[in-house]
Amino acid sequence: MADDALTVVKGTLEDNVGDRQVEFVGEIDGEEYQFAVQYDVLEALSGDVPEGDAVELFERYSDDILEAALTALGRDVEQSLVVVSENDLD
Repeated sequence: MADDALTVVKGTLEDNVGDRQVEFVGEIDGEEYQFAVQYDVLEALSGDVPEGDAVELFERYSDDILEAALTALGRDVEQSLVVVSENDLD
C-alpha cells in the first residue's frame, strides 16, 4: 500500500478545534477513507502549536502528513476513522 497515492478529496479538509485534529477524506485507488490528523503531528512537523492555523500547517506539510496517513491506514484498512498520530511520522 505504501506505493499507492493518497489524495485529499477537495472540500473535505476541516479543523476540528474541539478534538485538536484536522479531519479530511482521503482517496486511494478509488476508495475513500476518513482521516483525523492530531495537532501533535502538526506541531512535530512545524515546531509550532496550531493556533487557528491548523489547516494552513496541514497544507504546508501535506506530503509528510499523507505519508503518515498511509502508515496509519496500513495498520487497519477497516477503521471507520483513521487517526494519524506522531508515531506515524518517519
